[in-house]
Amino acid sequence: MLRDLSPDVRQYLLITANYWAFTLTDGALRMLVVLYFHQLGYAPLEVALLFLFYEFFGVVTNLFGGWIGARIGLNATMNTGLALQVIALGMLLVPASMLTVGWVMAAQALSGIAKDLNKMSAKSAIKLLVPAGAEGKLYRWVALLTGSKNALKGIGFFLGGLLLSVLGFSGAVLAMALALALVWVLSLLKLNSDLGKASARPKFSQLFSKSRAVNVLSAARLFLFAARDVWFVVALPVYLSVTLGWGYGEVGAYLALWVIGYGGVQTLAPRIVTGAGGRPPDGRNALAWALALAGIPALIALALVAGVAPSASLLVGLLVFGVVFAIKSALHSYLIVSYAQGDGVSLDVGFYYMANAMGRLAGTVLSGWIYQSWGLVQCLLASTLMVLLCVLISIWLPRHPPRPALTPGV
Repeated sequence: MLRDLSPDVRQYLLITANYWAFTLTDGALRMLVVLYFHQLGYAPLEVALLFLFYEFFGVVTNLFGGWIGARIGLNATMNTGLALQVIALGMLLVPASMLTVGWVMAAQALSGIAKDLNKMSAKSAIKLLVPAGAEGKLYRWVALLTGSKNALKGIGFFLGGLLLSVLGFSGAVLAMALALALVWVLSLLKLNSDLGKASARPKFSQLFSKSRAVNVLSAARLFLFAARDVWFVVALPVYLSVTLGWGYGEVGAYLALWVIGYGGVQTLAPRIVTGAGGRPPDGRNALAWALALAGIPALIALALVAGVAPSASLLVGLLVFGVVFAIKSALHSYLIVSYAQGDGVSLDVGFYYMANAMGRLAGTVLSGWIYQSWGLVQCLLASTLMVLLCVLISIWLPRHPPRPALTPGV
């Protein structure tokens, strides 16, 4: 059956499978680290700091990874990402006495590099596999890749909690390392070696995007993902475990449900969002969905302060946040691929995901600090402020020019 598919579709499926496998281990590892080290007595801010290098090196990787990908090809950057994740997992297989903060941060640094090499490569490759001008198909393929990835990341959260309960920390890490090593070998053998090389080697000075549209979208993306991670990364799992008394499996299951639902909505985004007259979406759509998102964390915080069914208000409210956030995020993922230049596409995509990683970095650190200092309500209020900043920036996103009026009688 695969032989009957076009070469571009086969490459798309291979890229997606690589992305899926990596995402499962990435989500599971994040949950393992949060729950295991909190179990060892680490404070919320200390747990957040374990991810500091993960997010920081994600920023660096996206900045330089796009330039490297345009020079050596996206197949090389994708396979390098898979290999580095296997090494990062192997670093966590040392005896428990060696799992110091510095050692775990170093392993997380490698994992952060690996994740963003893999993601930048996958997102950039889609632009090259879709014919020029086929914006509807591009939107659907990007939404499917992004949504399915996030659904699998949610499964990874659940898998991480489950494996920690069943196999323990070392057993879970070993199982993931062996599975991902197999995927890496298959990718080395099957992925197109010429994928993503620019026709002319880009200069180092081209690292920063010269496109106004890409720059504005990148700034909006930074605050969008900071708005999510300021409550999601550390504050929520610790709150569910400590305040609500949930077990590891329950915490992992809820976060998995949230991310799986989020990913599922992303795959449906092209059906939910349509431009005027059937046009592909533009900056106007991105602004509208940012406005829809802005009030949700504030309403959840208000319900918690007022004592209105606190558990239900939090859990249901965050699911609603996830639906709107998913559509907004999918719009961004389409717009960056649409705005990016075809030759050396990874340069623009890498710059954009550098901003994405900066937002995650800020959100991660703030999640631990704000929660430890003040609590979950303040994390939600910080999320509201960041969404409002995203709204203000989204005003400047490009919009489709108005259709010319028809001449009477024509």
